[in-house]
Amino acid sequence: MDKPAPVDYPVHELISSRWSPRAFDDRNVPALEICSLLEAARWAASCFNEQPWRFIVGTKAQGEPYEKILSTLIQFNRSWAKAAPVLMLGVANKNFEHNGKTNAHAIYDLGQAVSSMMIEATARGLVAHQMAGFDAKKAAEIFEVPKDHKVIVAIAIGYPGEVSTLSDKLAEREQASRERKPLSEIVFGTRFGEEAPLVD
Repeated sequence: MDKPAPVDYPVHELISSRWSPRAFDDRNVPALEICSLLEAARWAASCFNEQPWRFIVGTKAQGEPYEKILSTLIQFNRSWAKAAPVLMLGVANKNFEHNGKTNAHAIYDLGQAVSSMMIEATARGLVAHQMAGFDAKKAAEIFEVPKDHKVIVAIAIGYPGEVSTLSDKLAEREQASRERKPLSEIVFGTRFGEEAPLVD
């Protein structure tokens, strides 16, 4: 199902067409496609070029890693994400590798990498849904994530599926119109909270 964003200003089609569905087709995603998504993430910008992101990847074809990731999701997310053929966890290295100091930008940089991955997925006819609703502590334990790393996000990836596969409540949310705050609420000029003349 296509749900292009009702943009106020022109943007690239890959940006306006990217969204976060919950309906997934059961087709497997070829390994080459998954690696292309990860390659897009690899080339994201980062502070000091530290590339503090790490990804734990599970596919239904693999079995165990996939089931482990699925087990960390809250029940609501598990109910629909179990249809996605690929599940990932995004992890941030909390410290700089070059000096061991705290990297205050690690989570931001992981977000940039994931954003690049989402755009690449859209370009390849795939869809992805990022989730905060999962047990990060459990994920760190079962995957033996080092203490200086933090599990930040879970991601479901696959081909778009039919809305009819969802419950009535989720189907309604799937088909709801897309909305964002106007630029006038998020772009400031002279001082914080004061609308910038640019977006009048």
